[in-house]
Amino acid sequence: MRDVLPTLETWWADGRPTALATVVGTFRSAPRQPGASMLVGDDGQAVGSVSGGCVEGAVYELGSGILEGTDEATLQRYGVSDDDAFAVGLTCGGILDVYVEKVDRESFPQLGAIAEAVREHRSVAVATVVSGPAERLGRRLVVWPEEVEGTTGSARLDDALRDDVRGLLAAGRSALVSYGTDGERRGEGLQVFVESFAPPPRLIVFGAIDFAAAVARIGTFLGMRVTVCDARPVFATSSRFPEAHEVVVEWPHRYLAAEAEAGRIDARTSLAVLTHDPKFDVPLLEVALRLPEIGYIGAMGSRRTHLDRRQRLLDAGVTEEELARMSSPIGLDLGARTPEETAVSIAAEMIAQQWGGRGTPLSDRDGPIHTESNVEPAVSAASLDAALH
Repeated sequence: MRDVLPTLETWWADGRPTALATVVGTFRSAPRQPGASMLVGDDGQAVGSVSGGCVEGAVYELGSGILEGTDEATLQRYGVSDDDAFAVGLTCGGILDVYVEKVDRESFPQLGAIAEAVREHRSVAVATVVSGPAERLGRRLVVWPEEVEGTTGSARLDDALRDDVRGLLAAGRSALVSYGTDGERRGEGLQVFVESFAPPPRLIVFGAIDFAAAVARIGTFLGMRVTVCDARPVFATSSRFPEAHEVVVEWPHRYLAAEAEAGRIDARTSLAVLTHDPKFDVPLLEVALRLPEIGYIGAMGSRRTHLDRRQRLLDAGVTEEELARMSSPIGLDLGARTPEETAVSIAAEMIAQQWGGRGTPLSDRDGPIHTESNVEPAVSAASLDAALH
């Protein structure tokens, strides 16, 4: 919903009913991830996408029917259409579960507060009942770290959701979670889609060099909040890094330690260490490699620089296990030469690490593009509770 939220909020504020279609589950090579949304306005306008074009026509018709009152909110599955070229389905062979509902000020009174939280980069999650007893369908809980609004119609389910949703929100994850009809964690019969609106993941680029500008630019393009940090004020300026969200003049290891102490470093944070100068790199990497949670740590340098840096870190007491968390030399082997090409290489490695990709040409592989290992399926509340607690 994040992509269509500005339009949805405008229509909602104007009192216009909207059909909101949301991908809540994916299997195999589905073209969009859970949370991808499409709007159908009361004037017939369509905004957003749930499949990149495969099933939008069918979803549009369903949304129009809901707005006209001829159809009810529903969870619709769209699968492969190989048997009939004109059938509604996904030619990629994947499966999408799409929940389509009517949204207006009466059915979704918290939408304005959610949009405000997203704009201000504050965490919030929306838990919507997408399958189960008819009287529960479409009921929702809106969960902030310190506050909850709404109800699913079951106090027991509300209590279970509050804890589970906060766990997902802390991890920046969205998920389709199964419960019993009265909130039993090991039960069946009711599914809730939890969409997390966590602040954007962070990318901290250390080293105010020409490569850093390109990395900052691609990080912003990927939707990350980008910080450039360097101890040299003559180089660390906003004019040199206009696409970074902030430029910090500080010794890198001190900045990272302070950010970690303040709770602003987590498993969604990526570090690109580009200085390849031991007086900056070694103290910084000592801090980074010992942080309990961090998404990606990459360090730039030649093979010789890497070996020298590795030995310095070992001499400083960093263990082999801790060193294994570092990607060095940084990036995937794309044959990159320019700063822009190198930035693509670094971003590609970050993406591959996030989703479990191998970095090999898809043309050299057999089987589905998106494997079961890197597409999150629906989970039971019991398994979610075990994983998050």
